Amino acid sequence: MPTGEDRAPKHRQVRDELEREVRSGRWRPGDRLPSEVELGARFGASRITIGRAVRDLQLAGLVDRRAGSGTFVRAGPPQGALSFGLLIPDLGQTEVFEPICQGIMASPLASQHALVWGGGTAPGASREERAWALCQQYVARKLSGVFFAPIEHSPAMVELNRRITRALDAAGIPVVLLDRTAVPHPHRGRHDLVGLDHRLAGFAVTEHLLGLGARRVGFVGLPDSAASVDLRQAGYREALEAAGLAADPALARRLDPTDPAAVRRLLEEARPDALLAANDWTAARLLHTLLGLGCAVPGDVRLAGIDDLPYAGLLPVPLTTLRQPTAQIGAAALAAMLDRVGGAGLATRDVLLHGTLVVRRSCGAGQDAPPG
Repeated sequence: MPTGEDRAPKHRQVRDELEREVRSGRWRPGDRLPSEVELGARFGASRITIGRAVRDLQLAGLVDRRAGSGTFVRAGPPQGALSFGLLIPDLGQTEVFEPICQGIMASPLASQHALVWGGGTAPGASREERAWALCQQYVARKLSGVFFAPIEHSPAMVELNRRITRALDAAGIPVVLLDRTAVPHPHRGRHDLVGLDHRLAGFAVTEHLLGLGARRVGFVGLPDSAASVDLRQAGYREALEAAGLAADPALARRLDPTDPAAVRRLLEEARPDALLAANDWTAARLLHTLLGLGCAVPGDVRLAGIDDLPYAGLLPVPLTTLRQPTAQIGAAALAAMLDRVGGAGLATRDVLLHGTLVVRRSCGAGQDAPPG
């Protein structure tokens, strides 16, 4: 059955949608709205309909129409600051999500809103228990939205991630995923995702190693990793194929990088001349294990990671890696959230940002990245 909004005239639907965006902070005082032509294309409406909707906004005191310049927001602050929850069970114990959260808070769009970190979980609770407890807290508090970094490295991660997103959906709380999907490939889910372009990252670092002369490039990741690691491995395979090299299954391993026996088997059975670790955390531990086995880096095996964590340049052999644009990821995540809170009728989106290659000694290129 049609809803009241569906039965409303088209110009009123457009006006209501734009008003929600203004009041949510998506459009801020002084911002120029898209042109009437652009709005017409977005809403599938005529210029007459768009013009009437914008005039209604002007009569409501929300915008100013300036001849020859366009339409500008003049509304005051949103009616009541919004509160967004961070559902990141490992927050405070990781090096990637903290700067992403800082990017959310540093965004100009965040000035009138608040981030809720949650807390109060039972001492000694597992990551899974903490994640579910935070979800219940946020539902009880009726937050305006939740930024969720799905659980990984857990046999129960798929079911728990689905349980969390279903609970938030049932409560009518918008969800923006950080870094990875809540369900494994090839499924996608229905929530917006903001993060690094992991596939491109895997491709770019592998291409760099190949450009240095490596021909047996391996990939190392942890068991039960998130979908982001699968995407990095897919980019690794694509770079090999682009170089005309067959992807040898023996070269791609999911293992504990601190296990000397597992790393020794990789070296003896696959004979890699370069290794791409799924992330810097894995690369750092793999580096120490390789050195402990008497394997010289980069003399015997070139090594690279992804993320550019703060310690990447301080390892015994400074690590070549791909830097995540964490501040920009945070800002993009908040913009996506405000779109959802504002009621924007958008399809599910992946907002994927590109990283920057940082070349250091571990890859054998003989140079370090410049400071900063």
